Amino acid sequence: MTPILALAWEALHGSSDLWPHLFAFVLPTALTQTLTLLLGVGILVILIGTGSAWLVTAYDFPGRSTLEWALLLPLAVPTYIIAYAYLDILHPIGVVQGAIRAVLGYSSPREFRLPDIRSMTGCIVLLGFVLYPYVYITTRAMFLTQAANLIEAARTLGTTRSRIFWRVALPLARPAIAVGVSLALMEALNDIGASEFLGVKTLTVSVYTTWITRSDLPGAAQIALAMLFLVIALIVIERWARRRQRYSLTAQRNRSFTPRKLGGFAGWMAFCSGFVPVFIGFVAPAAYLAIEAWKRFHMAGLSRQLVSEASNTIIMSAVATAIVLVFGIAVAYAMRLRPGRFSGVAYRLSTVGYAAPGTVIAIGILIPVAALDQFIDRNAMSWFGFSTGLLLIGSGAALIYAYTVRFLAISAGAAEAGFSRIPISFDQAARSLGQDATGTFRNVHLPLSKTALAAAGLLVFVDCMKELPATLLLRPLNFETLATHLYGEAARGTYEEASIAALAIVLIGTLPVIVLAGVGRQKA
Repeated sequence: MTPILALAWEALHGSSDLWPHLFAFVLPTALTQTLTLLLGVGILVILIGTGSAWLVTAYDFPGRSTLEWALLLPLAVPTYIIAYAYLDILHPIGVVQGAIRAVLGYSSPREFRLPDIRSMTGCIVLLGFVLYPYVYITTRAMFLTQAANLIEAARTLGTTRSRIFWRVALPLARPAIAVGVSLALMEALNDIGASEFLGVKTLTVSVYTTWITRSDLPGAAQIALAMLFLVIALIVIERWARRRQRYSLTAQRNRSFTPRKLGGFAGWMAFCSGFVPVFIGFVAPAAYLAIEAWKRFHMAGLSRQLVSEASNTIIMSAVATAIVLVFGIAVAYAMRLRPGRFSGVAYRLSTVGYAAPGTVIAIGILIPVAALDQFIDRNAMSWFGFSTGLLLIGSGAALIYAYTVRFLAISAGAAEAGFSRIPISFDQAARSLGQDATGTFRNVHLPLSKTALAAAGLLVFVDCMKELPATLLLRPLNFETLATHLYGEAARGTYEEASIAALAIVLIGTLPVIVLAGVGRQKA
């Protein structure tokens, strides 16, 4: 809670003259573009995620088993990389537009060119094709658990097969869709690279430019506070929309309904329609990155700078992952040892950072950490006669703190889910054999929960590695990671220089996708 409270303190105690300026010139444009982006991305991820989930659940066609896990692959591509890749792929003098002009008989971009991808529409489309797996995962899981007797009852009441989706499956899947859309919108709101590259001035971009370009921390804090209110509003609206909905299951064992067999032309059309989002969201950018990375490696090899940046990325992500896992286990185990209202509230407060964008967390952390740095420096100078400088910020401790706040919810949720599967009788048996709470955790809970904790650690590591806003704002001087290197090269327009870093991020990002795909096949 410290970053959130510090942010509110800085925003409320900043210059009062800033608020009229923000309301008059900054917030209207930034808020309008942010809401437009969120609305467009929300509609697109619902259409793609829900449609693809129903396709691979309700129909059986050639390539369906491959498509089930391939639809998860865009999760491996961070939003700023998809923008970076398509800015070069769809460049007016690039391969794609050049091939289209050759087919149509045009010779130059002046005669024919596609609409500029640097626009609100381009940003919505690209983010939608990267973030739809959030809806696909939750909605497909809901479709898989829907009972066949509900479908059969609807058919006996005269509902046609084509209307089953609209009358039965979709209403029952609304909670899952709402959860997936909420996650996708949080990611869209957290984005800074794609929005800036594509010319969309969101609240996140405004926070970054106000802080870095104008050196106005109070103004950035006030915009960040507005972002925090927007996040809270999104959560409240999602809960309000489902306030009167109730769902129940029968006590009988439900049968999953049998998918409809599609063969011939219909089957291949179903596969092609499901492969389109995979191609746009993963195959095309990954292939481009692989080609450009090979060209760069063949021409200049692997630079020492890139090796250093990869090392920085791995070390910071690994340290943050270890800390996040320890804190997540502590929070979840406290709930098991002392279940009650206090532990439940503490658990929710400890995971609130996951809902806040990285820029909001970064500013909230900078304020108390910078004050602590100054306190340490003054006392070191007074007591020992030397200056410590920016000890916490300069060492990267502030960045580790930001990663911990952002991703603690992942480890805490995984640990809590793992512990909940262990019967309380196991604890009682361990206590009767002389084990205390620590011994029970070490000998019973930890071994039985190691799979869930390992998966959480992998997710946290990859998320830390991909995190751009907080890394940009809190990294020490002359400290680069793969993500910040990519951002810098893309901002300068030298896309080919960052292709190896981008490909490395995508390849490592496929690891949790492989884990999710394995879990999905087990459930299916």
